[in-house]
Amino acid sequence: MASNAYIIANKRAVSSHPHRQPHLPLLLLLFSLFFIGKFDLVSALNYTKYTRKVSNLRLQRIQKHLEKINKPAVITIESPDGDIIDCVHKRKQPALDHPLLKKHKIQRVAPEMPKVKTLKRDEGSGDSKRKEGEDLIWQMWHRNGTRCPKGTVPIRRSTTRDVLRAKSLFHFGKKQSTTINPTRRADAPDVVSSNGHEHAIAYTGTSQEVYGAKATINVWDPSIQEVNEFSLSQIWILSGSFDGSDLNSIEAGWQVSPELYGDSRPRLFTYWTSDSYQATGCYNLLCAGFVQTNSRIAIGAAISPVSQYDANQYDITILIWKDPKLGNWWMGFGDNNLVGYWPAGLFTHLADHATMVEWGGEVVNSRANGKHTSTEMGSGHFAEDGFGKSSYFRNLELVDADNSLSSVHDISTLAENTNCYNIKNSYNNEWGTYFYYGGPGNNPQCP
Repeated sequence: MASNAYIIANKRAVSSHPHRQPHLPLLLLLFSLFFIGKFDLVSALNYTKYTRKVSNLRLQRIQKHLEKINKPAVITIESPDGDIIDCVHKRKQPALDHPLLKKHKIQRVAPEMPKVKTLKRDEGSGDSKRKEGEDLIWQMWHRNGTRCPKGTVPIRRSTTRDVLRAKSLFHFGKKQSTTINPTRRADAPDVVSSNGHEHAIAYTGTSQEVYGAKATINVWDPSIQEVNEFSLSQIWILSGSFDGSDLNSIEAGWQVSPELYGDSRPRLFTYWTSDSYQATGCYNLLCAGFVQTNSRIAIGAAISPVSQYDANQYDITILIWKDPKLGNWWMGFGDNNLVGYWPAGLFTHLADHATMVEWGGEVVNSRANGKHTSTEMGSGHFAEDGFGKSSYFRNLELVDADNSLSSVHDISTLAENTNCYNIKNSYNNEWGTYFYYGGPGNNPQCP
């Protein structure tokens, strides 16, 4: 296998994800949407079913947009979960449609990887009792054994159905301003973010120059109560003003988002913005910007298998750092697998360096029926439940101006409502700085 991006924490068998969906041909889908206007999501969960009248004009606009982002494929791969993965020539990928990247030449020289400072390891310490199993990197579309050929990149095809789940065509693939200001006291009345976004995060200070970050993230499949809610676990690379319109953010991790993907599977994702989520940036490759270079990893594709309660634990390692030579922000997945990069020209503040890093979980609580929803963060269990039960981030590291990785020692934590979701951090020689986090959402203490 390619790497130990996916690590088995013990060697007991793990069953594959139980949810499967059939793929609907686009013509049949257009017919049903136009004449019926009805579509459902995964029926096993408590999702709202609704009917929407779709005008011919709106369908035409959607189709024009899909033609722009769904590039011609060299070959097409159908995933067992219903996803269609198009293998697109790397020079035809959506990134190069960006006005700032019209003359962009894809970086061919590998970026200079961050140097790793020597760390002591103590195999008997604390929560580090885990066995590293066989190397494994799994995305659902890998199961039939087909891979994209050299010179192409795998891109998850977007459909009319995907767009119709969004509030509008403009909102498709985007999220509203969600980053919180960690300088506020956790018990302040105004700490709860707008739009129902809630967090359990660890973060650095704002006075340092940061050139990247790394962490290994436990993967689960938290349940989502409402279609327009999500649950994610990610790294944020930030610079700019939190209370202004110029915040720059680069993000990557895993998420469950029924509105974006139409199912409840955890998926590898990326995000970027240079204006506080107002007009620039998007998830994955749903707009121009992120330049993909890897032919084996599909951003937005489902991750499988996932961690199970008190059983096998699976995690992914993500590294985001600024190439000291060319200045682009690269994403690594697992054991030095280069996924692609965000060109420095997309950003203002991040064109130079980052000033803050956040690691952790985020959910949307829509307060359906006037109470906190039961959308889970992480595993759906609180931090104090520990290994095998609650979700974790481990080996938190930062990249400095010398392009060196070192363990983070000075972090703060924040959760808006610890009765719903919480976080507890610690340190040992094997996991470095780590934390457990998450929660079930609605419960007797979280009404």
